Amino acid sequence: MLLKSLSYLSLLTAAASSIAIPDLPEPVSSNSIASTTVRGKTYIISAMGMGPGKQAADFHNKVWMHTLGEFGWTELPQVPSQQRLTGRAAASAVALNNNFFLFAGYTLAADGTKQTATDSYRLDPITRRYTRINDMPVPVDEAVALPYQNRYIYLASGWSDHGNVNLMQLFDNFTQGWSQATPFPGKPVFGLAGGIIGNTLLLCDGVAIEYPAHKPRNFVNEPACWQGTIGSKPNEINWQQVPHPTGKARYRMAATGVKVQGEEAIVFVGGSHTAHNHQGVGFNGQPAEPDSEVWVYSVTRQQWLNAQKSTAVMDLRTLLDVNGELYTLGGMISGQQVTNKPIKHQIELLPD
Repeated sequence: MLLKSLSYLSLLTAAASSIAIPDLPEPVSSNSIASTTVRGKTYIISAMGMGPGKQAADFHNKVWMHTLGEFGWTELPQVPSQQRLTGRAAASAVALNNNFFLFAGYTLAADGTKQTATDSYRLDPITRRYTRINDMPVPVDEAVALPYQNRYIYLASGWSDHGNVNLMQLFDNFTQGWSQATPFPGKPVFGLAGGIIGNTLLLCDGVAIEYPAHKPRNFVNEPACWQGTIGSKPNEINWQQVPHPTGKARYRMAATGVKVQGEEAIVFVGGSHTAHNHQGVGFNGQPAEPDSEVWVYSVTRQQWLNAQKSTAVMDLRTLLDVNGELYTLGGMISGQQVTNKPIKHQIELLPD
C-alpha cells in the first residue's frame, strides 16, 4: 500500500511539473505579462494589449490571470486608466514582492495618434485590487522593466510621446518614490529587450531615431547590447558595451535572466528584424515576420553561447520563467497573425 501511495504521489508530482499553460481567452499582442508565486501558488497574468483586429478599437485594458495547476484563465477587473482612451499596449509589467506592477504603455486614437500613458498600478493577485502608484518622472512605453532585490524596479529607455529617452528610471517599492539611475549609455531606443540576474543586467537592440538634415526623421534598427553592473547603491550602474551576437537588430524580443545548465545567463527569444507598427507592418512599408533565433548571454563567462532555434513569434514584452520553463504568451506569429497561444521556448545549447 505504501509503495502504491508513493507511486501515485510520484505521478502527481511529475504531472504538476509538466502542467501546460492554457490558451489565452482571446488572441492578444503587445500585451504585458508577468508571474509571481505567493504561498506556494504561481499566478500568471496577461494585461492590456491589442486584439486580432489590430485597429485602435482593438486596444484594451483587459487582464486575465491563470493559477498554475488549475484550469483556464480568470478575467480580472480591467486596469484603471486616467487617459482619455482606456485601452493601451506596450506597457511594462514586472512581478515584485508578491505583486504585479504595470507601467504606462500607449493609447491609440482612431486617426493613428499615439499617446504615452502617465498612470501606473500595482495589482495584488490575491485581492485582485489595483493601487495607483506615483507617476514615473518621464512616462514611457516600449521600455524594459527589471526587478532588483525584491524592492526596486528599473525602467530602461523607451519612447515618451515625442521621442526616445536614455533614462534608467528607478522605482523604490519601500518608499514609493522615483529617482534616476546612471543613464543608459547607448542610443535611446524603444522596443528594446533585456533581463537581469543577480546584479547584472543586459539590454539589447530596439529602434533608434535619426534626424537627417532637411529630411523627416527616420526609425532605424539599433544592433547594440549593453551590460550594466549595479553597484553598492541601486542608482549606480557601471555600463559596458558587449559584442552583438549577430550584428542584426531585432525589435520587440522577449528576454529574462535565468540559469542555463547551471550558468547565470540572459536569454532572448522572438522579435522581428523589421521594426513595425502595431499592425505588424514595417516602418519601411514591408510586412514584418517573426524570428526564431535564441540568444543566450552567459553572465558567468561574459560571452554569447550558441543555442538551438525556437518557435518564431514577435511583438512581445517579456519572457516568463515558470518553474524553470520559459514561455511567451500571445504576440504575433507568421503573417502578422495575433495569437492566443502560450509558446514554450526550450533552451538547448549547441557546441561552440
